[in-house]
Amino acid sequence: MSDQGATLTASAPPPPPDGRPPRVGNRGRASGPTDSSNLEPTDIPEIEYFVAPGPRGYPPLTGFLDIWDVDMMRRRDESNKIDHHTNLYHSDNLIVRRAQEFQVKITFNRPFKPDEDKFAVEFVIGSSPQYSKGTYNPVFPTKARQSSWGGRITQTNDNVVTMGITPAANCTVGKYQMYVAVQTPFGIRRTKRDNSRDLYVLYNPWASDDAVFLDDEVERQECVMNEMGIIYHGAYEDVSERNWNYGQFNYGVLDACLYIMDRAEMPITNRGDPIKVTRKASAMLNSRDDEGVLVGNWSGDYTYGVAPTSWTGSTDILLSYSSSKMPVCYAQCWVYAAVFNTFLRCLGIPSRVVTNYYSAHDNDGNLKMDIILNENGRIDRNRTKDSIWNYHCWNECYMSRPDLPPGFGGWQVVDATPQETSDGMYRCGPASVLAIKHGEICFPFDAAFVFAEVNSDVVFYSRAKDGTLEPVRVNKTHVGRMALTKAAGSEGRRDIIDQYKFPEGSPEERTVLEKAEEFGCKREKSIPPAADVDVVLPTLEVRVGDDFELSVEFVNHSNQKRTVEAYISGSVVYYTGVSSNEFLFKTPTVTLQAQKGAKESMTIESGSYMNHLVEQANLNFIVTGKIKETGRIVTAMKLVNLHNPKLTVELSGSAKVSEEMMATVEFTNPFSINLEKVYLRMEGPGVMEPKTRYYSLIPGGSSLTWTELFTPQRTGKTRVIATLDCSALRQVSGQASITIES
Repeated sequence: MSDQGATLTASAPPPPPDGRPPRVGNRGRASGPTDSSNLEPTDIPEIEYFVAPGPRGYPPLTGFLDIWDVDMMRRRDESNKIDHHTNLYHSDNLIVRRAQEFQVKITFNRPFKPDEDKFAVEFVIGSSPQYSKGTYNPVFPTKARQSSWGGRITQTNDNVVTMGITPAANCTVGKYQMYVAVQTPFGIRRTKRDNSRDLYVLYNPWASDDAVFLDDEVERQECVMNEMGIIYHGAYEDVSERNWNYGQFNYGVLDACLYIMDRAEMPITNRGDPIKVTRKASAMLNSRDDEGVLVGNWSGDYTYGVAPTSWTGSTDILLSYSSSKMPVCYAQCWVYAAVFNTFLRCLGIPSRVVTNYYSAHDNDGNLKMDIILNENGRIDRNRTKDSIWNYHCWNECYMSRPDLPPGFGGWQVVDATPQETSDGMYRCGPASVLAIKHGEICFPFDAAFVFAEVNSDVVFYSRAKDGTLEPVRVNKTHVGRMALTKAAGSEGRRDIIDQYKFPEGSPEERTVLEKAEEFGCKREKSIPPAADVDVVLPTLEVRVGDDFELSVEFVNHSNQKRTVEAYISGSVVYYTGVSSNEFLFKTPTVTLQAQKGAKESMTIESGSYMNHLVEQANLNFIVTGKIKETGRIVTAMKLVNLHNPKLTVELSGSAKVSEEMMATVEFTNPFSINLEKVYLRMEGPGVMEPKTRYYSLIPGGSSLTWTELFTPQRTGKTRVIATLDCSALRQVSGQASITIES
């Protein structure tokens, strides 16, 4: 019995529970969870009755048409995979493309009677398939009854019916389960669940109704079917090549690509839209905010993973991510672009890797790369925050853009390298290349960011003692010098910078930049008077470990004597333009007679830079100075890409399918120092799975030889590529080409 007259006393609330709060589900917000898993099996009942059970239970369905066998015609040498350009995929399952017919043979217990028998071939995807969502697709053999997937009987032979099935041009891309269902007066009877009948449906760049249709067979072969890529790096005046095995057809890669979308919890119903797929994937290929595929690392310390320069292909990365469910260490821009290229080509979206030389990475959202000088003309590195990457790799993929005005489909920029956030996540694109060229930077997605990467001006400011900045020199041509991609159908390269911008100084370029300003991009409009003295730095080809001569030429174009108080700086830089160590600093005073020139020469000894080198082996020389008589500023910049030693790769054997061959890799340490903890990798599309070898020590001047046996799996031209990597020597590679015959 309670005391109703008692006074209630307040107490302190209980403390919150320890640990992380549980994940909140969809309860109370949706009737069920979002269908975002492709690889989990779906429970489809074998029998669905139309009637209630009688006293003796359900009526038997055995007296009607029965299915004895289903042949998916899934072998590589059969018409389905050949016609759909999927015979190179290492998969036992049938792989087809949207908007194109494929064949299935169904064997019944008796001849099929069209007037009496009713059956359907069912394709389901996701954990809760629904007809209205396009995740449950029944295909009927008669014209009178059709769904979004077309169906017809192409041949009847005794008990065997050959069914032609055409997936919808906009259907969901992924892995479907397939059933054959027979309708009887009492219910529906289906075939049992059989993994061998699972079906992969991909994008179709050969079909005009598909959003990724590319009407150029040479480009399709290059941007969808080619496994061996060339990625360009180095410097604008000294381009280097990196071979890469995309491996989009390798065993397990397709499932790994589908797992990436599962891991992103991407709704199944969105996976037929290449715009949504590429945007989601550009976020998922990096691990910054969603535990994605690759961890970026530009520090030079790769103790807990693989150095970015060591990778030779995408297969190991994707298979490691799908098996471990953990991000893979480590990547830089070309690794992100290469793995993204594998993802896109594997799903059937035409794609290519593009390298932009002198790529702007602006920190304050304008079209200016600000370089701050002190009053004497020396660079103030503490106040100079913007960086110009020596090169930056991104991807282009081909698709229609129904979300944009007509004409802006075609090649789209997507970039998985985590640079800036877009809608709260580290991702970029798809951005229409045509929109970037014409200054339509408000079009989705991230066109303004890419526009700045190829169009920014380099502005040198002189900073007074009171902190005010005065522009003293503007270089409008330094950024976006060249955009290289592999030429379709050859081993050559192609400069496509004209697809991103009009020629420098043209009326069209001026119009585009004015339009970009209307959309909020700020430019430096002042035109500082040009100095009458030019500074010229030479183009050098230097090997790692060599001493070399640097000659700086000053040219006086005036009719009067000029005196230049110069600053000559040499720094080891990361390929992102960030300085690591300054190894050279000189302050000569150069006197120039009227209309004359003079050279300031110096010897750069290897000992001054070798101990400071980072993996890209880049030296950046900057000359700035002030003309004593006029107060004008002179500047010049030159990037020197040091050349590493090469691996020698030799192949021996008969070069025939299924006949054993040998690959031999040789390397000689050209330095006096020892190389420690050395990793070697080797692989080749269609001939060799990724192989690795470790050497704890390679003494100075000594050589190594590594041999691997391999057995080619298919005919055609291919390459075996190898890399060597250690902390003291990065980016050493070699390759050998071979043509495999039947």
